[in-house]
Amino acid sequence: MKKVLILGGGFAGVEAAIFLRKRGYRVTLISDRDYFYIYPTSIWIPTGEATMEDVSVPLADLQRVHGFELIVDEVKEIHSKERRVVCANGEYRCEYLVIAMGSGKVKHEGSEHFLSICGKPEEAPKIKERIDDLVARGGGKIAMGFGGNPKDPSNVRGGPAFEVLFNVHNHLKKLGVRDRFELTFFAPMEKPGARMGEQALKMMDLYFRRLDIKKQFGKKIKRFEADGIVFEDESRLESDFTMFIPAGSGHPVFQNSDLPLNEAGLIRINDYCEVVHDYDETPEFYNVFAIGDSAAIDGPDWRAKQGHIAEVMARNVAFNIDAIAKGSEERKGYLEHINILCVMDSGDGAAFVYRNDRGGKMIPLPVVGHWLKKGWGWYCRNSKLGKIPRIPGL
Repeated sequence: MKKVLILGGGFAGVEAAIFLRKRGYRVTLISDRDYFYIYPTSIWIPTGEATMEDVSVPLADLQRVHGFELIVDEVKEIHSKERRVVCANGEYRCEYLVIAMGSGKVKHEGSEHFLSICGKPEEAPKIKERIDDLVARGGGKIAMGFGGNPKDPSNVRGGPAFEVLFNVHNHLKKLGVRDRFELTFFAPMEKPGARMGEQALKMMDLYFRRLDIKKQFGKKIKRFEADGIVFEDESRLESDFTMFIPAGSGHPVFQNSDLPLNEAGLIRINDYCEVVHDYDETPEFYNVFAIGDSAAIDGPDWRAKQGHIAEVMARNVAFNIDAIAKGSEERKGYLEHINILCVMDSGDGAAFVYRNDRGGKMIPLPVVGHWLKKGWGWYCRNSKLGKIPRIPGL
């Protein structure tokens, strides 16, 4: 039985492990965390509507259900042409290698002065602590935003920034202290959220006005400070607490590898998620694949990396590895599945957002939308644990 080594225990890595096991392969999953973290539902930790335990699934539980080998270790080096991986506590080889380690973050001066909902999981409870402290203090100024990466615009996380901001607004409103807080949303681009389409942009602007949320757009960030953000023109946004989501860049481990990387440090792949060496000459393949945030994805300018695209890539890789092992020429690609799909939660409702080549739409879902997203979180956990059937495509 062929051995597959998967690096990463997020959406892409776990999905690849599940579907490769369904096809009968020996699978070893290496993760530096012992749990699968459901980032899309972590948005409720800052307001106390969810806990770390609510949005985490022990990888050991997934291991028991699906039968893969689990190793909790930190990857240090990747030698893709040898399909050899060096970790802090051991070295591993395989017939097929799947890289699903996520990405690194664009560096910002003064990063110690902000917390991120899309950073390390342990930052989410700290966001709650900071907000609780301000409530106890009687009010303050809160700034939330996200950044971009001109070298790879697909690796941006704007949605969670909007969601946390709207949820905090409603949380403060429920506490009866919203009027004591100044909320500001900031981003370096002129039209943050433009990839969702024109209709979504107009609706977001309505949200900001209706909820009395200030905006600071179109200025590059120079640095973060303990009490605010300084922009390239030396103007300043005062903040007692800053939540910021840096754009993604190449994972630091990729620099200790022979992987082909794009300008942003992400792994170059073809439509079938195969890592492509000597891309501009004669392509060379070594049964190595990259999926999710680790990969440099192609597609339209508005493309964005999301969990459902990562899972499509993972399922495709399971199919493609099986086809290669059986000598079949059949392959499945990810490009035809590029779209934006999310339920953007606001705490008291949500909006359904969808974008493809034909345009984008944003449909308000008052009240029920919030519970739809809650239901998805329950489905995500229990379907992966095998407690309920998987819905095809989800």
